[in-house]
Amino acid sequence: MKIIVCGAGSVGRSIVSYLVKGNNDIVVIDNNQRHLDDLSKEFDIQPVFGSASHPEILEKANAKSAELLIAVTDVDEVNMIACEVASAIFNIPRKIARIDAQDFLNPLWATLYNDKNIPVDLVISPEVEIGKYIYQLLKVPGASEALSLYDGKLRLLAFKLPENCPLIKTPLINLNQLVPELNVEIVCINRSANVYIPYKSDMLEVGDEVYFLVKDDDIDFTLEAFGLEEPAVERVIVFGGNQISRCMGRMFEKDDNIVSCKIIEEDVQSARELARELNNTIVINGQQMSDVILSEAGIGNADAAIAVTSKDKDNLLASMLARKSGVNNTLALVNSPSYNNLIDIVGNNILVDRSSVTISSILQELRKSKIKDAYSLGRGFGEIWEMEIDENSPAAGKTIQSIDLPASSKVCALLRDDEISFPSEKEELKIGDVIILYVDSRAIRKVEKILS
Repeated sequence: MKIIVCGAGSVGRSIVSYLVKGNNDIVVIDNNQRHLDDLSKEFDIQPVFGSASHPEILEKANAKSAELLIAVTDVDEVNMIACEVASAIFNIPRKIARIDAQDFLNPLWATLYNDKNIPVDLVISPEVEIGKYIYQLLKVPGASEALSLYDGKLRLLAFKLPENCPLIKTPLINLNQLVPELNVEIVCINRSANVYIPYKSDMLEVGDEVYFLVKDDDIDFTLEAFGLEEPAVERVIVFGGNQISRCMGRMFEKDDNIVSCKIIEEDVQSARELARELNNTIVINGQQMSDVILSEAGIGNADAAIAVTSKDKDNLLASMLARKSGVNNTLALVNSPSYNNLIDIVGNNILVDRSSVTISSILQELRKSKIKDAYSLGRGFGEIWEMEIDENSPAAGKTIQSIDLPASSKVCALLRDDEISFPSEKEELKIGDVIILYVDSRAIRKVEKILS
């Protein structure tokens, strides 16, 4: 697929880092040559210097042959104009625009984005999505991944198993014998950076990062069975005052379970703006690594510390410092895939991959199959698809086994007549069923071909 990405900043980089894994021809436009140079050194792209909203720049990027334009510069107006030019002059069929300003996102102006006005097929707000994602993680303390499926009726959770997990060394086929009421579906296991779908005879090991599906009503019991229950988060400290922390601050203020939220921001102007916009959040202006500032923020009494600055190194250091200060739940936002090698070093700190969260909001536009919703897992090792079986689906009337999915992918859950089940391979799929699939990143093209 020929894709033009407008913007080589943190959001553009996160999108490009995911797109290069597929068979895509990627052109990146930016008016910052340094950003383009850095991106070109890391990924196989065609860099184009200039403003993405200018027709001659899009022409230089060979926009006439593009199938998709993703405009994610830091300026909303540039993104919207880029989509208009892409549609009016170059007839690019699909356009995605990053919009951050709340005025543009107001539901009152939802009709603004259509073929008659501003031709944007999909509006994304990466910083807002990251804020929402981190908030969901905090609702399940200790989880390294938390996704809501089937309109919140089903959750995909990921946890690293501790030494005191009572299910260690238990074959998966015997889990229900040990805990009869346990009703989960193990999607995959990440063991020493090797992600695989386990057999029923496989056993759980200490340190495994286990991805499993569980009904929302069964979460508490399941966490107790795995020995993963932790106290709810009440006191939060956020490192970095930006759109992400602004989004989280608003959600924390509406959450009765959050007793206090404090945001540390080094830039005085940003801190003042944040303080004006948030009502019950304490904004502290000062050096994030300063002992005085951390003491003022009450780091020793915090239940969670979240580092979401624009610098990956600062986020990692802040989260490790918070962990050393006794904070149980520490999360660090990272953008560069080079930090994947530090997973073991950062220990129990949860790394939130910007690229996975950002790309999840546009996966429906990238996949050829008819997907209701899609999410990128971990650091891009696989995806979760939510698909409805209709009369045109090749899977309609077939058993799961006869669909002949690759061994690295599987149907994990089934929603039929408002009932959720974890089906066997002999289950026959019917029109109207909504299935949850796990698709290994290396099998995406093959699965798309099977189900398209």
